[in-house]
Parts: sequence; C-alpha cells; structure tokens
Amino acid sequence: QVQLVESGGGLVQAGGSLRLSCAASGRDFSINTMEWYVQAPRKQREVVATITSGGDTNYADSVKGRFTISRDNTKNTVYLQMNSLKPEDTAVYYCRMVVTIRGYQYQYWGQGTQVTVSS
Repeated sequence: QVQLVESGGGLVQAGGSLRLSCAASGRDFSINTMEWYVQAPRKQREVVATITSGGDTNYADSVKGRFTISRDNTKNTVYLQMNSLKPEDTAVYYCRMVVTIRGYQYQYWGQGTQVTVSS
C-alpha cells in the first residue's frame, strides 16, 4: 500500500557530499518517524539518523556533525545530506518509515541505495 523509492547514491571521493532521497507513495497514509539505516559490508544494519514527525532528530555518533536528516512532509520525502564523506561510510543506505494507515502503524523500507566513497 505504501512504497518507498530511494535515490541519490553513487560514487564519490573522500571529503565529498551526497544527498539521498526517499519518497513514499500510496494512498490514505500519514508518516510518523522517518529513518536512515546503513549496512556496510560484513556488518549488521544500523540506524544512522532519525527524524520524528515534529522534526526532532537523532544521529549515530559516527555521522554526527557530518550528516543531516530532514523531511518534506508535502512531498512525503526524507533526505539525508551527507558531507565530509569517508571511505568507512561506504555501504548500502536504506530508508525506513513508520506510517499510519487507517489507524494502524506499519513500517516500510526502501530498496536501498549504494554509497561508495573512494580514498
């Protein structure tokens, strides 16, 4: 009923920037929490950044000061601005949204987008 489509990944040099986007589409839903997760090679998927419906944000220590999560509620879209990228940021990035549909909450995941940072 809700689909999340990610975009914005790619290959960048260390110190560069990328902006990831994740747009939700569907009908008769509202979005509560939006999050970005990272899954590096040989690692578990971990939360990178969270933004609440009220705009409060939280970040993993590893990205604090470098990444910024934001949302555009008119577009049902969450963004992750990634600056000062490091090779260790190389991973697949997934967006996750908690949505309410007819009074019930569900989670949806994007398809993932690859971020590769070269040294």
